[in-house]
Amino acid sequence: MQWEVVIGFETHAQLSTQSKIFSGASTRFGAEPNTQASPVDLALPGVLPVLNKGAVERAIQFGVAVGATVAPRSIFARKNYFYPDLPKGYQISQYEIPVVQGGTLSFLLEKDGKTEMKTIRLTRAHLEEDAGKSLHEDYHGMTGIDLNRAGTPLLEIVTEPDMRSAAEAVAYAKALHSLVVWLGICDGNMQEGSFRCDANVSVRPMGQKEYGTRCEIKNLNSFRFLEEAINFEVRRQIELIEDGGTVVQETRLYDPDRKETRSMRSKEEAADYRYFPDPDLPPLVIAQEWIERVKASMPELPGAMRERFVKDYGLPEYDAAVLTQSKAMAAYFEGVVVKAGKEQAKPAANWLMGDVSSTLNREGVDIADSPVKAEQLAVLLQRIADGTISNKIAKEVFAGMWEAPSDKPTLADDIIEAKGLKQISDSGALEKIVDEVLAANAKSVEEYRAGKEKAFNAIIGQAMKATRGKANPAQLTDLLKKKLAG
Repeated sequence: MQWEVVIGFETHAQLSTQSKIFSGASTRFGAEPNTQASPVDLALPGVLPVLNKGAVERAIQFGVAVGATVAPRSIFARKNYFYPDLPKGYQISQYEIPVVQGGTLSFLLEKDGKTEMKTIRLTRAHLEEDAGKSLHEDYHGMTGIDLNRAGTPLLEIVTEPDMRSAAEAVAYAKALHSLVVWLGICDGNMQEGSFRCDANVSVRPMGQKEYGTRCEIKNLNSFRFLEEAINFEVRRQIELIEDGGTVVQETRLYDPDRKETRSMRSKEEAADYRYFPDPDLPPLVIAQEWIERVKASMPELPGAMRERFVKDYGLPEYDAAVLTQSKAMAAYFEGVVVKAGKEQAKPAANWLMGDVSSTLNREGVDIADSPVKAEQLAVLLQRIADGTISNKIAKEVFAGMWEAPSDKPTLADDIIEAKGLKQISDSGALEKIVDEVLAANAKSVEEYRAGKEKAFNAIIGQAMKATRGKANPAQLTDLLKKKLAG
């Protein structure tokens, strides 16, 4: 039987406020346990929550960025459940009327050797507070409770079940991560729990309209684990059904050491949480003027920048889409073009998507921390354009700039001069080398003149070898063809 995978997402993005959503306690990461839990976070008698305006503005930013409706009036509710790290016995969240409603998120997706733009529908994004954290290690068989995270502001972003593979799910998660970091509403640090993904996974026979029973995989804090967990869960559900079993709706955790999901608890429905409006918080009212003020303060969005790169720099849509997947990458690209000139936009894009990205990936370095700065790459591109060096030699120069001491950034000109890499463009010098190469490769010359075109490549190779790769390729080719035709 052929199976179709169905995946929906719930992502908790920690908002980048300095204080919590309903108290003035700090959200700083890494403090000693229970040193950043205020009386409000601990739900001590007589305290009242006060909504953090900054958290609301970050939610508005997200709503604007995804083309959603920002609700003029939304409600905070109490989500009731018991857990040791939830001191109130309930979580303040939003249920029936969330602050952000609808919207879409589009991203590039590699599929069957082709690249296409995929769009995922968003159901909602709502504000809520985080719970504390249960610590199970180094407590002599006991569990410790750290309430520093209690009350940390979260934006929970929920999708429609629009994804059909683990690869799509990872691409969506990366696009969402890039967007919230781009906007500055979340630092995106997955190791610190600032960006946590819950994947709802189910399978159904191909062609069936009804969804299968879903299982939720909680708190996936890396893209690699996300993909591994979904792939395992898909296999588990298919094998279970094909063996005559039934998928049970439940919450599961992923064990990265054993590379498998395991049951955590039965999955609750909304009714189990007994939602009701929080009596301590009035409705959240957002006037259109507030939305417009927030919109005016926002950075240029990826979609608008993508269109601008195509219009202003003449880039193909694919290049523009790749360069705007990251704000840091887009800024680096524009830094190169500002220094090197608009005519270098396409070469700059090629270098960023090629040699620069492959080196960054190999070395595990983010573009923002690249040892080769935008201004340095711009000079390198200028030296290729003015014929000082060839593309081949440019790769050697780039490697030299990358390896230079960080406190002494090296320009392309310095390396070209120090290593004697300047391209040979002098016609007299080239002609002398060509004559020597032709004399030393009489057999290849004879084969070429006899109609064997491949022999020309051998002659070119010998000529480049004789010049240690420093010959101007176009000049060398023209000169060889003239000599061989004579």
